[in-house]
Amino acid sequence: MTAVERLQDVALRVAALVGLYLFWWFATSRADSLFFPEPTDVLPAVWDDWLTDGDTWTENIAPSVVRIFYGFLLAAVVSVALGVAIGRSRRVSEYVEPIVHFVRSIPPPALLPLFLILFGIGDTQKVVLIAVGVFPPILLNTIDGVRSVDALQLDTAAAYQISRWDRITKVMIPSASPKIFAGLRISMSIAVILMVISELLAATDGLGFRILQASRDFAYVDLWAGLVVLGILGIVLNAGLSMLEHRVLRWTRS
Repeated sequence: MTAVERLQDVALRVAALVGLYLFWWFATSRADSLFFPEPTDVLPAVWDDWLTDGDTWTENIAPSVVRIFYGFLLAAVVSVALGVAIGRSRRVSEYVEPIVHFVRSIPPPALLPLFLILFGIGDTQKVVLIAVGVFPPILLNTIDGVRSVDALQLDTAAAYQISRWDRITKVMIPSASPKIFAGLRISMSIAVILMVISELLAATDGLGFRILQASRDFAYVDLWAGLVVLGILGIVLNAGLSMLEHRVLRWTRS
């Protein structure tokens, strides 16, 4: 991408943000409703009451980020390990895939009452809910990626008597990485959604809890500010995952 193309790309992104801001301002000023505050009220609240408030960071933002991190990490490790095992063996696949599709067909929020009974309202319940929710996309993409590995690569590795572990870690997983990261990108959005749901229904801190409290207190500016912060969090998490993907998969572009 040339310098001119980069400049055009940045200009388009800025123009989109400005257009969104103008639409928001125009719609809310015309509505003149308590429930739809103007951006001139919401954005200062985002900065003053959320992003620069130390108590908000420790009581609301940090707990939510930690839950997403552990739930996502747990699901990623288990999913990739199982995906490699299932993708390599047709026999294992025949036994396990029906179970995977059964779990996948259950909406994760429907499991929340069960997890409340099993784990209470603490962090464990939220981490497990996030992990279970993001598990299927990563697993299925890993299976698909492993099965799409060129058989010639595996045969060549076997001919050179490369150990089974090295074949998995240095041939199979790198070849399947593009599809694995596709599953990770899908799952990141699901993780944010499940984090909010778990904190809306059973929590004493976190972004979802803070937004719910703002709704109960009729603090609509704070409520909308919380939604903006959620959007910012989603952008930051996806940007971090994209940076990791760019670093890990740089060999695919060369």
